[in-house]
Amino acid sequence: MKIIDCLQYFDEDMLLDVRLNTLNEHVSQFIVCEATFTHRGEKKKLNFDIKNFKKFKDKITYIVLEKEPENLKNINDNDDIDVKHSKILDNAHYRENSQRNYHLNYLEKFSDEDLILINDLDEIPNLNEFRYKNKITIFKQKLFCYKFNLLSPGVVWVGSKICKKKYLPSPQWLRNIKSKKYPFWRIDALFSKTKYFDVQFIENGGWHFTNIKSAEQIDHKMRNFEHYLEYEYSGIKVDDIKKKIAEKKILYDYFSDTKDVYKGYKEKKFEALEKLDLKYLPDYISKNKDQFSEWIDY
Repeated sequence: MKIIDCLQYFDEDMLLDVRLNTLNEHVSQFIVCEATFTHRGEKKKLNFDIKNFKKFKDKITYIVLEKEPENLKNINDNDDIDVKHSKILDNAHYRENSQRNYHLNYLEKFSDEDLILINDLDEIPNLNEFRYKNKITIFKQKLFCYKFNLLSPGVVWVGSKICKKKYLPSPQWLRNIKSKKYPFWRIDALFSKTKYFDVQFIENGGWHFTNIKSAEQIDHKMRNFEHYLEYEYSGIKVDDIKKKIAEKKILYDYFSDTKDVYKGYKEKKFEALEKLDLKYLPDYISKNKDQFSEWIDY
């Protein structure tokens, strides 16, 4: 029973290096998908270069998505502003989903019993804690911003999810699974595509390293990812991001993204990022702290 790691790539070479070295002993194949367009629909150059990851060349399958999804909505000049914004957000969502689902075309060669890991590149599961027991496994992860060891306290991120290939209708299906286990008497779960009884949670489930970048790089990412319209309407500029980094405050409402994990999440308030001892990070980071010194808070 092999583990196949499926992830989307934009330009995150440093994080990919950490991921490959952290998961290498557990993962049989990494499928790295890059698109020739951004989530906002603009053309982008391909950034992945296998020469930067020679150690893993026999384990990496690099795939390129060139065609945009067919279900994009036409945006008309006479659409009112709310309709136009709704279509823009939907199209960004469809592009993001299509890149994730493109992995399915490259899973045929694997056994139905092999385990398919679906996650974003910056969501690194703690596979040391994983033993296959249930149909679906969800990794509860700590969230870090700006530096590898700056923790957002109280946030439980539920990014990485895994199941056997025979249970996987599409990668986005697994991504959409609700982050809770439903009791047997919940009749709605019998007919739901997102609610399940047979779910295992890994409490010490790994790390979500978001925005481990400079302010300029964060701005570039935010203007090209799924929620770019919300970011642009927020009015946040590079100088604002620099201030947030200096103050060790996060940019984004991560509680709303994980609201099914929290009861009364609206009462949650952001706290300043906290410096965490390197021993709680992947060994590859702590053992190579000189290499990553720019991205560690001392």
